[in-house]
Amino acid sequence: MSTSSAENSNTRLASLSLAALGVVYGDIGTSPLYTMKEVFAGAHHQVPVTPDNVLGILSLILWSLIMVVSVKYVGFVMRADNRGEGGIMALIALATRQAGDNHAKQRFIMLVGILGACMFYADGMITPAISVLSAVEGMEIATPALSHWVVPITLLVLLGLFLVQRRGTATIGVLFGPIMVLWFGTLGALGIINIRHAPDVLAAVNPLYALHFFAQNGTLAFIALGAVVLAVTGGEARYADMGHFGRKPIRIAWFGFVLPALMLNYFGQGAEILHHPESVKNPFYLLAPDWLLIPLVLLSTAATVIASQAVISGAFSVSRQALQLGYLPRMLVQHTSEQEVGQIYLPRVNWTLMIAVMALVIGFGSSSNLAAAYGIAVTGDMVITSILAAIVFHGIWGWSWVRTAVLIALFLIVDLAFFGANVLKIPAGGWFPILMGVVIFTLMTTWKTGRELLNKRLKDDAMDLEPFIEAISANPPTRVQGTAIFMTQNPYSVPHAMLHNLKHNKVMHEQVILATVKVQDVPHVPQPERVAVQNLGHGFFRVMVHYGFKDDPDLPHELEDCAQHGLPLDVMDTSFFIGKETLIPRPRSEMAFWREKLFVTMFRNADSVTNYFKLPPNRVVELGAQVAL
Repeated sequence: MSTSSAENSNTRLASLSLAALGVVYGDIGTSPLYTMKEVFAGAHHQVPVTPDNVLGILSLILWSLIMVVSVKYVGFVMRADNRGEGGIMALIALATRQAGDNHAKQRFIMLVGILGACMFYADGMITPAISVLSAVEGMEIATPALSHWVVPITLLVLLGLFLVQRRGTATIGVLFGPIMVLWFGTLGALGIINIRHAPDVLAAVNPLYALHFFAQNGTLAFIALGAVVLAVTGGEARYADMGHFGRKPIRIAWFGFVLPALMLNYFGQGAEILHHPESVKNPFYLLAPDWLLIPLVLLSTAATVIASQAVISGAFSVSRQALQLGYLPRMLVQHTSEQEVGQIYLPRVNWTLMIAVMALVIGFGSSSNLAAAYGIAVTGDMVITSILAAIVFHGIWGWSWVRTAVLIALFLIVDLAFFGANVLKIPAGGWFPILMGVVIFTLMTTWKTGRELLNKRLKDDAMDLEPFIEAISANPPTRVQGTAIFMTQNPYSVPHAMLHNLKHNKVMHEQVILATVKVQDVPHVPQPERVAVQNLGHGFFRVMVHYGFKDDPDLPHELEDCAQHGLPLDVMDTSFFIGKETLIPRPRSEMAFWREKLFVTMFRNADSVTNYFKLPPNRVVELGAQVAL
């Protein structure tokens, strides 16, 4: 490699690592705002402030970060990529591929994976609320008289954050990296300054202090894990954003900057608590001298907004993947950047998140109250990731069951300990992510099952394509000039729209194309491999269009490639025929009647095929039919 190439490679690696600071580590980077406060001064089960307890908690936090983030996610899970892409949907695709034709195993993977996605959505609601709220609460330390303004200011910041989503982050995104460099630098600097007051806290790097904490405190130590887990949030974001930055920049940012800064700050808070026990009310802000409080509140607010932005962008990305894989109904997807394909905006997801986040702020009122709701979603996602990773390690990587079981057991011991501690917080707020998870799980499984049932009904009523073409050739109807494209999910049967057109208009175009779109269990399908054309004779063609679950459907653009397969098309001189089904729920079907009603409602409110596939509206003909579920 030439010197210039090496320099360019190093420059790109540095820039990606810097960008990863802003996007990938925003969530975990703002955890010092509230973790130690919740352990020693939280609303539930406070740990007494003693030197042994402080050292025990610091040791727990350090080794939790090492085990969960460094070993589990950065060391192993991030290696389970689907052609470079990560995230719960990519993990589902990998695990499902390994299941082969085992339908029971496929269904188990689908249900577990959807549950993990639901936990991610619940986390996406709580993270912006607790992060911004904990940052703004710093005003109470700087000026106690402003304490009653904390919630209104938090709501204004969140409102502004969700309002700017439709404009994208291309303009302000360039600031995310530098701001987070300043943030992590400030975390480290404040930690170093305060460690001088009680340097003995550095002894907590010894894991024996964590074990001693459990031996001395028993049940209280287990309950404290429910607050300690706040230090390891954001694992799914690291995994999901792997496709944007790659494994190496994320690892460099973690080991080279984020982990040292976090631990210096946590150890600094521990030193501050030992030196001034009364500082447990907000040890993060009390690390700073009085003159730095207001600038620190502003910097903290900026950092939490960036952390929230990363979670919101992750929700958009997961939603699009779920939509492509058939777990959510079609919805409008807007691109906010001409350069970055991954920068998207989903209005329905945005406004739903905004309502949920603002309701959380108003309902819980403080970060301490919200902390009780936070852990369930995070730890639930951690457990599900471990289960799916086991399937990938054994089935895709070829590990033996013994090797897989040993590693996954180690992960699950930690994950289930955190999860169990958070189960105890269900009455205090943990019910919220469970409720949200159940609601989203019901919606996603209802849509998936409903679509399968609808396709089964349409297939049962459909006519085989080849005999139909032979019958048309034997007794041809009037053939009119032009091309007709019939959108169909079953490429081997006659589309209902074609039968209706022939029945009512008594004509057929001289060139008829049956277009079927298939979404593969890979992130992207290369452009040359997307289109396949088959000449069926008598003017009929079958066109298969393949997308990955992160590709953006644009059917007219793909159809232009048909010319390379001997089928030249002028999209603006083509009519698109779409079947528009009116669904009628019926009792005693394969689905519960209430779920049928829910599916029908979701079906009616789904975005149109025309918008979703970017078809020219003035070239679309919709032909309706009633279908009894």
